[in-house]
Amino acid sequence: MLKVLKFGGSSLADAEQFRKVAQIVKSEDERRYVVASAPGKRYSDDIKVTDMLYDCFRLASKKQNIDEAFKKIEDRYNSIISDLELDFSLNDEFEKIKMAIVHHAGEDYVASRGEYLNSMILAAYLGYDFIDAESAIFFFENGSFDAEKTNQVMAETLAEHERAVIPGFYGVMPNGTIKTFSRGGSDITGSIVARAAKADIYENWTDVSGMLMADPRLIENPKTIDVITYQELRELAYMGATVLHEDAIFPVRVSDIPINIRNTNEPTANGTLIVPEITDDSNDTIITGIAGKKGFSTITLEKDQMKKGVFLAEVLRSLMHRDINVEHIPTGIDTVSLVVPTASLEGKEDDLLASFDRRVNPDNVVITNGLALIAVVGRGMVKSKGTAGKVFKAIGEAGVNIKMIDQGSGELNIIVAVEEKDYITALKAIYSAFMG
Repeated sequence: MLKVLKFGGSSLADAEQFRKVAQIVKSEDERRYVVASAPGKRYSDDIKVTDMLYDCFRLASKKQNIDEAFKKIEDRYNSIISDLELDFSLNDEFEKIKMAIVHHAGEDYVASRGEYLNSMILAAYLGYDFIDAESAIFFFENGSFDAEKTNQVMAETLAEHERAVIPGFYGVMPNGTIKTFSRGGSDITGSIVARAAKADIYENWTDVSGMLMADPRLIENPKTIDVITYQELRELAYMGATVLHEDAIFPVRVSDIPINIRNTNEPTANGTLIVPEITDDSNDTIITGIAGKKGFSTITLEKDQMKKGVFLAEVLRSLMHRDINVEHIPTGIDTVSLVVPTASLEGKEDDLLASFDRRVNPDNVVITNGLALIAVVGRGMVKSKGTAGKVFKAIGEAGVNIKMIDQGSGELNIIVAVEEKDYITALKAIYSAFMG
């Protein structure tokens, strides 16, 4: 068996966390490849190293002195090295990076140095080889990820190292410049390494003991999800469940590699297992999770005897030309509703309505702002009768009016829209109805 591990910023925030990580890695011989994030927060008011690097970049771009800001970064890493009693120095790297920032290195290069430096320390502490991500993770000219070249080169590179630490978050463009994934992208790097290594499992270590069925800030003591499928995870991540970067499943999904979300501070907990599919599911829980977010609007257009295909195509063109992304499209006989982020409509409503008049001449258009979407997700809904009714009953009994309903064709999710003021009430009502 071979395991790839990724440790998040909170797991590598200081020397004490490094010791926990080393104990986890060394406890199983199968744990051979480790992906590291930049140091995260040590306490609530602390600053992540990546944010400190962004600050240095902004100062340099304004031609301001970065000495004080960069010294804080040096001190952060040096304190880890000192506390771990390592015979190891990053002084040459600090000098090189500082000079690059002063001479206006790209923002992605600057941001990526947090992972780069932390991985060098972790490799030295573990006694593992260090593999720079820029030697094995590639992007196309347009900035999109080159999955196949990366997989080939990363596999060849890993074959030369029995055990190694690889920085997360970044790779390289064809012209040799550093390119980062979006924030949280170390999850993606871990998935890339797991695929290339043909790992049996990808362990993603963070500061929570797996995924929860609902946001613990809104629901008291929500149940931990033991097992979840890739598709269920995607549905919940879309609605803001953020334990794992939503794009992290794609590399491992190609090879059907499970992901295990684990807690660095509670390593004996099983966490959550994310798998390609579940064919023999003895779990009697109908829903897997509930998630939601605010900030949506609906645009409802009515037209008698509309030719729906043509009508909808013209409506979507109006939205596309104004960079308004459509999230959902529930429809009726003579109506089409479009759910869009409210922020994308700002300053565009009058122009959009004029465009609708020119293209489709609707009988009526109503724009409703201030909505929240709630997704109820679960593979158990397919085989359970009355799930939708149970959702709607719970919301109704809580005194909340449903503004929109949309159910996926695979019966994996039900999405409802409610007024933002009713968001938490509805969320609690749904969770209570299914989980007691």
